[in-house]
Amino acid sequence: MEQILSKSWRIVNQRNMDVALMHGAYDSLKKIFKMTPAEVTETVKASGLRGRGGAGFSTGTKWTFIPKDNKKPVYLINNFDESEPGTFKDRAIAEKDPHMMIEGMIIASYAIGANTAYIYIRGEYYRQWEIIEKALAEAYAKGFLGKNIQGSGFHLDIFQHRGAGAYICGEETALLSSLEGGRGYPRIKPPFPAIEGAWRSPTIVNNVETLTNLPYIINNGADAFKKFGTEKSPGTKLISASGHIEKPGVYEVAMGLPIHTFLNEQLGGIWKGRKLKALVPGGSSFPVLTADEALKTNIDFESCAASGTSLGSGGFYVMDDTTCMVRMLMFTAKFYEHESCGQCTPCREGTGWVSQIVRRIEEGHGRERDLQVLLDVCNNMMNGRTICVFADALAMPVISYLTKFKHEFEDHVRLGRCPMSGKCDSAMV
Repeated sequence: MEQILSKSWRIVNQRNMDVALMHGAYDSLKKIFKMTPAEVTETVKASGLRGRGGAGFSTGTKWTFIPKDNKKPVYLINNFDESEPGTFKDRAIAEKDPHMMIEGMIIASYAIGANTAYIYIRGEYYRQWEIIEKALAEAYAKGFLGKNIQGSGFHLDIFQHRGAGAYICGEETALLSSLEGGRGYPRIKPPFPAIEGAWRSPTIVNNVETLTNLPYIINNGADAFKKFGTEKSPGTKLISASGHIEKPGVYEVAMGLPIHTFLNEQLGGIWKGRKLKALVPGGSSFPVLTADEALKTNIDFESCAASGTSLGSGGFYVMDDTTCMVRMLMFTAKFYEHESCGQCTPCREGTGWVSQIVRRIEEGHGRERDLQVLLDVCNNMMNGRTICVFADALAMPVISYLTKFKHEFEDHVRLGRCPMSGKCDSAMV
């Protein structure tokens, strides 16, 4: 398969500007500056590119939400707060080919009329921050950033802003609050960021992978991009593959690829000759799939939704038949309890209650009524009861674990211990 995003990752020193230029970096700028911003937007809309950060919304359509009569500055924010457990593909982009990401930001900024853009980067990604700082300096030196880029009359400055390690700042309105210097609290919507975002000005927030697709689309056209994937989920997807597999890593696959094909042909199958037990295709904040469900699902937005989960950010982690699902949920719940911003009561209290109850069950002190209590708590956390969907991000996995692997929770309660004790592989949990 032809690669869109990872085609240059094996080129030595691709992070260096001179090497990147030899392999076509920034070629798309020659095209976009001969187009109007509206034409660039229409090309991206026609490609069918959807957000790769989790929501899967049409990228070009999102750009059109900026008011036509706007008189305020417009901002582009590159969401590089990659904190979803099981997801590490944006980090690979920055490490392997940061210039493609920067080129994508220039395209998006031109299309939406932004002269200032920010990369909001996860606080723990210090090495990646250094790599991007160097790439930005090279882009300025070559005239790809700054005033009158390539004689086009278009100006653009890009700045990096380091987060402080808060998962909630991956939510776009919490990100904006943090960028402005405040606490990373999500905001009530509407108004949506495209209307009133950073500093109360129209703002578009796109994910790293989303933006990195843009040079290919501009250079090759919308139809070339749509040759990959499915009708409703065109293009390719970067997958962060981890867990009980023979070949973990970041993979670029065409949308629509069956999960069973991906598992067996690219990931080398389940390690140690074991069997698949469960799988999460989109990151820890989405429902888990049983082995039977996973092997009937494809890697695209529609197929994952039909199976009751989401492709999300592509945090694809695999669990073999030695995995204790209660223990997996315990660590998942602990993470969300720790990362809740505390602004909304159902989330602040609910995540803590869920974490405590699941830990009690795993440690052998569970009660029969705990399973129903967990479901009741989760049902009171989700579906619009909080400002953002953080509470849903724990409630959905909890409900899926409880309903699909209920017998394991019941065995913990009945036996007063973990029935997988001594069998559960520490490499996963």
